[in-house]
Amino acid sequence: MPLVSVCLPVRNCEDRVSDVVRAVLKQDHENLELIISDNASTDGTGEICRELAHEDARIVYHRQPENVGMLNNFITAMRLTTGTYLRWIGDDDSIAPANVSRCLEAFAADERLVLVTTQVSFIGPDGIERTAPYDGNGLSSDDPADRFAELLRLLNASYLLMDPLYGLMRRSAVVGIPRRNMLREDQIFAANIALAGPWAHVNEVLGRRGWTHDSGPPMTERLGLPAWHARIANVRQCRELLRCVRNADLDSGQRARARAAVGRLYVERQRQLVTRRSRKLVAMALRGGVVRG
Repeated sequence: MPLVSVCLPVRNCEDRVSDVVRAVLKQDHENLELIISDNASTDGTGEICRELAHEDARIVYHRQPENVGMLNNFITAMRLTTGTYLRWIGDDDSIAPANVSRCLEAFAADERLVLVTTQVSFIGPDGIERTAPYDGNGLSSDDPADRFAELLRLLNASYLLMDPLYGLMRRSAVVGIPRRNMLREDQIFAANIALAGPWAHVNEVLGRRGWTHDSGPPMTERLGLPAWHARIANVRQCRELLRCVRNADLDSGQRARARAAVGRLYVERQRQLVTRRSRKLVAMALRGGVVRG
């Protein structure tokens, strides 16, 4: 019965935080701690969390004295953990009662693993739930370059296939990974975990998450970054991925294959960017023609 730490970073979510906390506490694996890191909420979130912590000794409530930013609040929650395994959960997410126990079964079956993910149901802005199974095996490889390349392939394929940041992680393998405040930082973090060790995936829907495509100016504002960062997101991400490859323990052949995977990611991202912009220009031209007509 290993101790599992669940990290819940929050800010101004008084209308939903109780539901998230109760979903965590309903896990059939009871040996867990719930670390709530409150990023200086200005609504009733803090009071609700204190009441919940009073009701269940497994809850640890921490309040930031000031807004430290989204990423730093995530990191604070992780640093407060004491479990053998850890995972994050968002303040509008939910997990099935068997989420933790099913992931622990995978860890028990393979001592190499550093991360176990599960299938997730994503709820879009339209209220429709979408999910997709992942049936690959590249992330379970003993070769870090293979795992790295497979993750980068998934990043271009579909967000439905894999949600690494919200899987169950071996704490010792991830707590020392450096993190930098930038767009798509979660993808950089996932790439470093792929380089750190093999993963397993449970093809059962054991969680629900809200999802919006929020990588432009709204996200830079949430992260406290200049708006122009959104215009060079692909370049910055690939430069950071190359830094990951440079710092990883790889031989020359593995390093070459990992760099090639970064190149493929960049080319595909740029192709997608050009396609989106072309569609917008066509739509604007059509609207203009309708107005003139």
